[in-house]
Amino acid sequence: MSAVPLRNNKATASTVRTVTVLGATGSIGDSTMDLLRASPDRYQVEALTANTNVEGLAKLAREFGARFAAVADPDRLGALKDALAGTRTECGAGESAIIEAAARPADWVMAAVSGAAGLKPALAAVDRGASVALANKECLVCAGDFFMQRAAKAGACILPADSEHNALFQALGSGNREELVRVIITASGGPFRTWAAADIEQATLAQALKHPNWSMGQKITIDSASMMNKGLEVIEASYLFALTPDEIDVLVHPQSIIHGMVEFSDRSVVAQLGAPDMRTPIAHCLGWPNRIVGPAAKLDLAKIGQLTFEEPDFGRFPGLRLAYDALRTGRGATTVFNAANEVAVAAFIGGKIRFGAIARLVEATMNDWVRSGNLAPLTSADDAIAVDHNARNRAATLLPQIALKAS
Repeated sequence: MSAVPLRNNKATASTVRTVTVLGATGSIGDSTMDLLRASPDRYQVEALTANTNVEGLAKLAREFGARFAAVADPDRLGALKDALAGTRTECGAGESAIIEAAARPADWVMAAVSGAAGLKPALAAVDRGASVALANKECLVCAGDFFMQRAAKAGACILPADSEHNALFQALGSGNREELVRVIITASGGPFRTWAAADIEQATLAQALKHPNWSMGQKITIDSASMMNKGLEVIEASYLFALTPDEIDVLVHPQSIIHGMVEFSDRSVVAQLGAPDMRTPIAHCLGWPNRIVGPAAKLDLAKIGQLTFEEPDFGRFPGLRLAYDALRTGRGATTVFNAANEVAVAAFIGGKIRFGAIARLVEATMNDWVRSGNLAPLTSADDAIAVDHNARNRAATLLPQIALKAS
């Protein structure tokens, strides 16, 4: 059973909503704080966290009067206390402090801590039944089954903050689960959409970072170029909305105006459109179950002129195929897929492998994992973190031989 509410039943918004932002100094955090800044009378900040950016965290804590601020690096506690001297903001550092921030009594939590480090804090918010805007892929890709089970058990409301999943969330409100035929996740196609396979193989880091539509961090931009990111989104959608792999399609849409569509049994297709701006899906989550005024640009379809669509090419972009394979395999395979991809992308950034070798390393790691017989259901955050750790080690071991192989 999905913990994502599928119908937009209106409710009266409370006068003030308390908010916690996990990962407040990152790109998603920046967009979230921008929205909070625009409605100072509507939101009260309970807690803010950052990985290592003490200066940025302290500045935000002072601006918003946060009750608690935590930095993930335990060695920076003194610096954070100094930066917040003279305020009423409590300070913490280390993993336990990040989890404490999530466990504090905020109505709404933005879970934007990247990587496996974001899983336990998100679960801390889930377990107390909070509304959790989910921007951390690892919570679902690495631990989707038990994460959603925990959310359902606690009565937590999971709000998808990613643009594609938020689009599906909005469109799904037009029908019932039994009426659903499929969901369609759109993809820009990235910078290599029209490139030949041989050219993609040799693509440089600078070329991979030239996304045509979105301004994102380095890792996610490279994932978009390989379409690994779209594969991760397929996995997330499966867990978020309790969908089988056969109920999820991907459609390349270069303009990035339609972010997701849902087809129902009467053959109606409901789509969500908007300018490519992460503040739109975050604003939807922040206002849920109502809507707030968002600062994104107004959508001018006449100016855009046309919207085009293409089938995804699984041959030139094998990462998408591998994501479906991992989802169908289950039992930790999606965790392995994600971990191996992170190792591969880091190796590509470091100049150790070609762009085309990213997918080959992921596939080799997944195959090695399956052959080892280690597939088992994940029942806890520690299980997921252990599989993630072991998969990274396997990928690192396989990396030299993948780097030597020709395309």
